[in-house]
Amino acid sequence: MSKATTADHHDLAADDALRASIHQAVLDVRARTPLAQSFTNFVTINLVANAQLAAGGTAAMSYLPDDVIDIAAMCGATYINVGTLLPFYKDALGEITAALHRAGHRWVLDPVAAGLGATRTAILEAMRDVPPSLVRANASEIIALDALWGLSDGSDVGGGPAGVESTDDVDAALGAAKRVARHLRAGNPDGLGAVAVSGEVDLVTDGERVFRLPGGDMMMTKITGAGCALGGVAATYLCVAEPLVAALAASLLFDRAGERAAAGSHGPGSFQTEFLDALWAIDADAVSTSTILEANR
Repeated sequence: MSKATTADHHDLAADDALRASIHQAVLDVRARTPLAQSFTNFVTINLVANAQLAAGGTAAMSYLPDDVIDIAAMCGATYINVGTLLPFYKDALGEITAALHRAGHRWVLDPVAAGLGATRTAILEAMRDVPPSLVRANASEIIALDALWGLSDGSDVGGGPAGVESTDDVDAALGAAKRVARHLRAGNPDGLGAVAVSGEVDLVTDGERVFRLPGGDMMMTKITGAGCALGGVAATYLCVAEPLVAALAASLLFDRAGERAAAGSHGPGSFQTEFLDALWAIDADAVSTSTILEANR
């Protein structure tokens, strides 16, 4: 746990309303099996779909703009991941995100390797004016997105992209995460938005409230696609809950599943199997009673 977490945060024991909302989101996903579609990178597409199913939702994967736009009309949320780009993605994602924004459809952005390459930069810059409801990323990606969208006040200077890995710790992305979250809220008709930053201690914010979520396990960094799968499951929860609750519920579920999987596995291969089983088995009580640290106000 980071120094900032222990010194500047307190346990969210008294916020019964938020914990109740997290609990209800987990129950609702299990009861409703909501459909959240994904336009995600093909390296991790299988894990994303399986994680959504294990969490209790339903998956649909497509790369065709007309498919994605049509499915959006019948599903609760969409997950868009800009990793492993193909040449047609620039035009496809521009068409898709503009259509989702016009429809007021909720969606999750995973700005994988933000700041790397002209095409990825152009794709992400275009999303500034048609923002998602929720951004899930690592610290370096959030800092880069903050700069790409012209939100940065210059106080957060990240180490830059290192492929898909973060060169910055979560604390370094706090200001950027809050600015991005406020931009999402301002740009969406429902006035809602949130950012989830994955790291040793996760950070979730709606631009005003800031939460830190200790837990998880380092084995989650030894399989391909844990972060992508988290984005997909965040979209699953976004089908039934507002962005802040969806971000918290998905992040807490993944932390608990990572801990359980690490205890029962012998390496990356068995960890992935145990992880999917844990996503399936962990109940609403285990998620909603997890430690949630909120910044002192």
